[in-house]
Amino acid sequence: MTLARLAPAIFVLLWSTGWVVAKYAAVYADPLTFLVLRYTLAILLFIGFCLVTGAKWPKSWSAAAHAVVSGMFLHGLYLGAVWWAIGQGVPAAISGIIAGLQPLMTAVAASVVIDEKLSVQQKLGLVLGFFGIALAVLPKVFSIDTGATPIHLFPVIINVLGMAAVTYGTLYQKRHLQSGDIRTIAALQYLGALIVTVPLALVLEDLHVTWNLQIFAALAWSVLGLSMGAIALLLYLIRRGQVSRAASLIYLVPPLAAVQAWLFFGEALTLPMIIGTVIAVAGVYLTNRKQQA
Repeated sequence: MTLARLAPAIFVLLWSTGWVVAKYAAVYADPLTFLVLRYTLAILLFIGFCLVTGAKWPKSWSAAAHAVVSGMFLHGLYLGAVWWAIGQGVPAAISGIIAGLQPLMTAVAASVVIDEKLSVQQKLGLVLGFFGIALAVLPKVFSIDTGATPIHLFPVIINVLGMAAVTYGTLYQKRHLQSGDIRTIAALQYLGALIVTVPLALVLEDLHVTWNLQIFAALAWSVLGLSMGAIALLLYLIRRGQVSRAASLIYLVPPLAAVQAWLFFGEALTLPMIIGTVIAVAGVYLTNRKQQA
């Protein structure tokens, strides 16, 4: 099996764990503060990895700047918005629906911004994937007791803006970073993420962290599994194919995260979740399946 075949599955598996880590880490640290620690460690490890492996840094300041700006959107604004919104009480089910909007947003924006053409099959796959996500998580949304768990509009809006940020960041990456070493680009992207996240953490949070084994475990997985492993795979997928195809993989993340929440936190795994996941998988398959010549 080649990396090209394995990369999508590995990416989805790794990225879906971010939902579980977010819920787990929120017990021990403020969300943005945790992300600052995560990005700082990711930068240090990526720089060390680049030095050891002889990775080539961008040859021009403009190329480096493009990497930093893409990181501000892909990591800083996106993860910062999502983690902060969840910390403010946005249920994971609603956040999952919002995440399901991102592939559709990317497909529409890509057709306008970078003139990416989608076939009828791919359009059907994107719509089918979103329908599967809706079927999987909407019943859970409607079962939320808003009296006991009030949902405020502003954090939901911030969550949606986070999806818009990652959509723009994906397109920016495709347009401006088609060449260059992925290792050094990733290091510069986390610098961009820090530029966004540090001021927000200072303004919005008390910088609370409970230092224990659990927080170190959450940090270790967030940095090694997500910030290094999953992101490197995402950059690889964006570079080698259509951004709409890469974004469609996000459809598989909320259902898989629900399965992990069932395994690790005992959350209910319902029949609609199972059926919706199957439909979402079918949608991703149609979006990524090669056309017959």
